[in-house]
Amino acid sequence: MVRAAAAADPRFEVSTVEMDRPGASYMVDTVKSLRATYPTADLYLIIGADEFRAFASWRRPEEIVGLVRLAVMDRAGESAATFRDGVPGGDEAVFVPVRRVDCSSSDIRARRRRGEDVGAWLQEGVRAIIERERLYSAS
Repeated sequence: MVRAAAAADPRFEVSTVEMDRPGASYMVDTVKSLRATYPTADLYLIIGADEFRAFASWRRPEEIVGLVRLAVMDRAGESAATFRDGVPGGDEAVFVPVRRVDCSSSDIRARRRRGEDVGAWLQEGVRAIIERERLYSAS
């Protein structure tokens, strides 16, 4: 599904680095691997405002922001820019206002179980996979 979603935009590339690595997966290990693969690229870690609030509790957040720049998306009407002070990487983070979409992955699964059409909420390739594989349906 990630490949189908990314296929719609040529700027995206799907990485399997976390799936290919055995054992527990931590973001710091992922960004280290991506930085080694793309040493001169401008790499951004996109997270929601809710995760940005908890970012200091992540494994080695200072190392993460030394390897990538944070792009923080508004979530549930909350702008993380208002609490950037004291968060590792907060001074250099990019804060992105986004249109609120009131539909989560849990909502998609629940709608499918009720037999509702979820096409309006999904990229076409992802919707096609869910339909073809009969994912999240009641039967």
